[in-house]
Amino acid sequence: MKRSLLTSALAAALLAATAPLPALAQQAVASAPAASSASKLVLDSSTRVLATLEKRRAEFKGNPAALRQFINGEFNTLFDRDYSARLVLGLHGRGASDADVKLFADALSDSLMSRYGTALLDFNTQLRVRIKSETALPGNRGVKVASEMLRPDGDPVPVDYLLRNVGGQWKVFDVMVEGVSFVQTFRNQFDAPLRQKSIPQVAADLRAGRMQVSGDAVGN
Repeated sequence: MKRSLLTSALAAALLAATAPLPALAQQAVASAPAASSASKLVLDSSTRVLATLEKRRAEFKGNPAALRQFINGEFNTLFDRDYSARLVLGLHGRGASDADVKLFADALSDSLMSRYGTALLDFNTQLRVRIKSETALPGNRGVKVASEMLRPDGDPVPVDYLLRNVGGQWKVFDVMVEGVSFVQTFRNQFDAPLRQKSIPQVAADLRAGRMQVSGDAVGN
């Protein structure tokens, strides 16, 4: 699973794309705080995204633009894109304007969808998501919803969602598959380019296809 954070998490319901992994859930199994709004968000989005993908699979295969519109809608609703992008930028984002951060967030999101979006239609739908626990993050930064992907022919795959409350609504800002962080993976990938170019220049390279995102987890 660590071989590709994207194909395991982001492409499974994006940048996404991920918000990452909800599309993998055929059934959502709550074994921990179902009443919690953060855990409920993970479960409900899992069911909704998969149901839509199954119902509109033929349409999406013939109309990638419709798939992109659907995933972008889910992603914008569930994922705290700009905050996550600022975390990906790390030191390079210190002092950066909100406009530049948004420019990078949008370019990264579009690049990921362009490269991995259609993989959403090819996932094994015999997977289930089980919520294990929900715990507070240090420093009052939000919560971690720990879950597992249950496979009929393999060991469970741990997937943790990090969420924070934004205006009364829980938003995902990081996903960790088998301990590998979405944010950290891309922070490592973009560190070198951002040492050489400005944030708008890196965003422009992503837009133009001169730079390709990679879901390969560090250490694989």
